[in-house]
Amino acid sequence: MFGKILMLAALVLIAWAFVARASQGAGAAAHYTVKPGDTLWSIAVSRYAGDPRDAIYRIDQKNHLHGSVIVPGQMLLLP
Repeated sequence: MFGKILMLAALVLIAWAFVARASQGAGAAAHYTVKPGDTLWSIAVSRYAGDPRDAIYRIDQKNHLHGSVIVPGQMLLLP
């Protein structure tokens, strides 16, 4: 009986470790350093397919930006 419980606990632990490791890579963000002349629009157009407004919204949310002002040297997390 104790052996079955121990085996079950080991299987649960292994499964948990597998799921935890797999989820670490999910949603990983890329870093981008703003260059002179960059705008959120230009970054969105160059890095994402589709409507740039969606990408700008995601960049804004990821970086807690208030407005569209970015400055050279600023580090952005790109979703």
